[in-house]
Amino acid sequence: MAAADVTALGSTTVLVLVVAFVVGLFSILGRRREALLVMLAAAGGATLSQGLKAIFDRERPEAALRAVEVMNPSFPSGHAMLSAVVFLTIGVLSAHFARQRHVKLYAVSAAVVTTLLVGLTRVYLGVHWPSDVLAGWSLGAAWALSCWLAAWAGLRPWRGWLRSPPHSG
Repeated sequence: MAAADVTALGSTTVLVLVVAFVVGLFSILGRRREALLVMLAAAGGATLSQGLKAIFDRERPEAALRAVEVMNPSFPSGHAMLSAVVFLTIGVLSAHFARQRHVKLYAVSAAVVTTLLVGLTRVYLGVHWPSDVLAGWSLGAAWALSCWLAAWAGLRPWRGWLRSPPHSG
């Protein structure tokens, strides 16, 4: 089933692998700040998602409607939220590195489309209410944006530390 394949792009296993590969690539390229941004965005997003699920403890749609097995509460959709955090962060960073406008547009568009598809499959598979997915997308995008703003504007003192090796005393 194609929907199950697409929804797997938002699973913890796939997202952890994607984050690990991207962090590894950025580290090899000497982009420690960007590697740290991806790690912190993903870890913070996962923590926020699990915390909100525990607080709201919303029941999922009826088991008879579900095409796949699920274990934790419904609100917000973790797949939708973490897909937004991870894919949008990687898409924006990729656009940041690109020089050509059409490459920037492609990187961000691919991230947005992937995020939207993962969320839509959660409703299609009967494991989330539409409001769960909408909240997941919104919270994930807001968390990712907060991380980007912190990295590019609010953490100026960290920039020098992340780019240069520590001084030996």
